[in-house]
Amino acid sequence: MSNFDIIVLGSGPGGYVTAIRASQLGFKTAVIEKESLGGVCLNWGCIPTKALLKSAQVFNYLQHAEDYGLKVKEADKDFGAVVKRSRNVAEGMSKGVQFLMKKNKIEVIQGTGTLKAGKKVAVTGADGKVTEYSAKYIIIATGARSRQLPSLPQDGKNIIGYREAMSLDKQPKKMIVVGSGAIGIEFAYFYNAMGTEVTVVEFLPNIVPVEDEEVSKQLERIFKKSGVKVMTSSEVTKAEVTKDGVKATVKTPKGEEVLEADIVLSAVGIKSNIENIGLEEVGIKTDKDKIQVDPFYQTNVPGYYAIGDVTPGQALAHVASAEGILCVEKLAGMHVEPLDYGNIPGCTYCIPEVASVGLTEKQAREKGYEIKVGKFPFTASGKAKAAGHPEGFVKVIFDAKYGEWLGCHMIGTGVTDMIAEAVVGRKLETTGHEILKSVHPHPTMSEAVMEAVADAYGEVIHT
Repeated sequence: MSNFDIIVLGSGPGGYVTAIRASQLGFKTAVIEKESLGGVCLNWGCIPTKALLKSAQVFNYLQHAEDYGLKVKEADKDFGAVVKRSRNVAEGMSKGVQFLMKKNKIEVIQGTGTLKAGKKVAVTGADGKVTEYSAKYIIIATGARSRQLPSLPQDGKNIIGYREAMSLDKQPKKMIVVGSGAIGIEFAYFYNAMGTEVTVVEFLPNIVPVEDEEVSKQLERIFKKSGVKVMTSSEVTKAEVTKDGVKATVKTPKGEEVLEADIVLSAVGIKSNIENIGLEEVGIKTDKDKIQVDPFYQTNVPGYYAIGDVTPGQALAHVASAEGILCVEKLAGMHVEPLDYGNIPGCTYCIPEVASVGLTEKQAREKGYEIKVGKFPFTASGKAKAAGHPEGFVKVIFDAKYGEWLGCHMIGTGVTDMIAEAVVGRKLETTGHEILKSVHPHPTMSEAVMEAVADAYGEVIHT
């Protein structure tokens, strides 16, 4: 049996980041992974989807070259080559993680790990051989997978999850996307931009339902203008595979509607990977599909910790990484504070992009705040107009009494790179006045943040 200080079960953005930080802090560390280093994020999620989206964006540029005074003859796409590029990007990133493991002297154990009592993990290799490992601390970072609905049983061919959506052999003519969170919306944008006829079905009244209502409404208008059919307050009650594809029965506010498509993409959320990893044998408590942890990620069983999608926090790559770092720094005896889950940015990478942090306007009012709200449209931004992307806006929400920055919501080109200003500002307890008096460069997209704050305080110049 090999002994370690820390064993991390899973090598996604939670697991591999945790392992690297643990090694930096002097812990003898091992990572157990049954598939590819980097987990879903690097191999089937965050990274390869951005490669697909970039191809769609470039294709869109080529189709509108004349808007920029350019001429491109017969712009076309090669769907297979687009998918291949995405896979190559993912493979390159996974190799990068392999390098980081070697650089940080982390032992990578390939196989399926099962937790055992006494701070041990049994690993079953590809050859069926089982090897036991022990550690002072075991950190569970097994992530999540596409959630399956009884009405949408995935067969991997006609009714698929995000994983299959990234590597289809051929482009579908018609696609139904069920669910309009980040995953559903990004794929809806990609396939629509590539020429597929896309319908989005969302159970709640607004698409991207976690976002501020104004952002949701704006994105819905833009999607509809680009040819995406959007059905809100609607539910797929049945999906029947036929010789031509899939027939989906959709319950809408106006009654039942039957839609036909080549592919149905189920993007209705995720299911934590907590089965068959030994939680019951060790006695680790779970609730509502999540492992229960304290503010520093210890489970109810001493020596066993959990981070990322298997715990109750937001299921986001950057959250998993932050949790893992915090967990091992606490184990190393460093002075750390619990993660502020109210200051986690969320990003959706369709075009236009969506980014937000903090309270929506509705949430702020429901909490009883007297608020100041400011908005700045990108139609008034010189940089956005010059770039040919004037759609969208920045919206800010402040507490009228103390000037606390309660929330920031953006929709527009490049806003996923801009939201960090609001995250840092809120972390530093910055007031609206301080943002207003921080000189922003011109012309940039980022000055829209300053202008939105100016609008909240009645000092806006450019609208």
